Amino acid sequence: MLSQLPMYQKKGAQAYCHDLSRMEDFCDYLNQPQDQIKTIHVAGTNGKGSTAHMMASVLQEHGLQVGLYTSPHLKDFRERIKINGKFIEKEFVVDFVQNHRNYFESHSLSFFEMTVGLTFSYFSKKKVDIAVIEVGMGGRLDGTNLIQPEFCVITNIGWDHMQFLGDNLEAIAGEKAGIIKPQTPVIIGSTQAETQAVFQEKARKMESEIIFADQIDNLGYTSDLKGIYQRQNIHTAVVGLSHLKGLKLHPEKLKVGLMNVVSNTGIQGRWQVLNDAPMIVADVAHNKEGLQYTLPQIESHSYGQLHLVLGFVNDKAVGEILQLFPHSARFYLCAPKIPRAMSIEDLEQIAQNLDLHHQIYPSVDTAYSASINQAQANDFIYVGGSTFVVAEIL
Repeated sequence: MLSQLPMYQKKGAQAYCHDLSRMEDFCDYLNQPQDQIKTIHVAGTNGKGSTAHMMASVLQEHGLQVGLYTSPHLKDFRERIKINGKFIEKEFVVDFVQNHRNYFESHSLSFFEMTVGLTFSYFSKKKVDIAVIEVGMGGRLDGTNLIQPEFCVITNIGWDHMQFLGDNLEAIAGEKAGIIKPQTPVIIGSTQAETQAVFQEKARKMESEIIFADQIDNLGYTSDLKGIYQRQNIHTAVVGLSHLKGLKLHPEKLKVGLMNVVSNTGIQGRWQVLNDAPMIVADVAHNKEGLQYTLPQIESHSYGQLHLVLGFVNDKAVGEILQLFPHSARFYLCAPKIPRAMSIEDLEQIAQNLDLHHQIYPSVDTAYSASINQAQANDFIYVGGSTFVVAEIL
């Protein structure tokens, strides 16, 4: 699966599919497993993974068997497909691929299409009570967009994947609004002037109730997922679950679910503290909007020197992103081990143009080791810039 077929996370544009026909045919071949499960659909530029994990954890605390599909994975492919925090069994993956390999190859399925079909089949066979399904990219043309969910969530809209989704926020919002289904509630996490009308118009056409979560009083719940930026995700998750028919949200179970997201679901890479002295934090925020929430969290700590271990993929506005970080920091720049990585030569050029205090390293490991060797006990080391940098550290 990983080596022979296109994978957007590694190869970029060549893995992007411009319609859902292959996915529709595949689900038809699999006997429509997506129609045999109750689902919640979660899209957005930032926070969709955290929000999905929070909702799954709360649903688990209510005694349900909860499927959770997210992407990308950090270390193990099976992180993408879980039931109540447990990875899909290796045997199920192997059997699925062996049984359907001829179909994969004869229909030129993408990595993502295969994985989504596997997910739907697994959750259907395991008879989950409900599955939380995270969109891979965009929404309208995403392989997950064949489900008929109980409700949809769109966390927010930012500048990401513009070569596929559009070069303005309205266009990007239009792609993400593609998950809104007829007469199905949609929860929007963040009211944004540029995108509000796009969502309202789509919901009107679909005759669907639309709820802007940030316009509803915040009940003050907290989570074990740390970071200032999680506050909005917590509130979006709570507002979303309050619109799940047939579930009476129990305040104590809601509270416990939000405070045990890591242990219930196994989520990694969200403001994950790896060490205390020096403080080492890994975080998968990888675009301008995400980092604008993350940076105040760094600055809320007191430290001697800030060390930044950063690498990027080549479709990001890396110059703009690097300018967000404090220029008093020491930058340890590297490239993750994927074809889509921005080269260290290009990073060097950008860092020189910005006059950053930087050093270039041939790998994530060497950059990380150098930061540890140079840091004092009262310093702060931040690892990020790309999901793939965090994956190599973990």
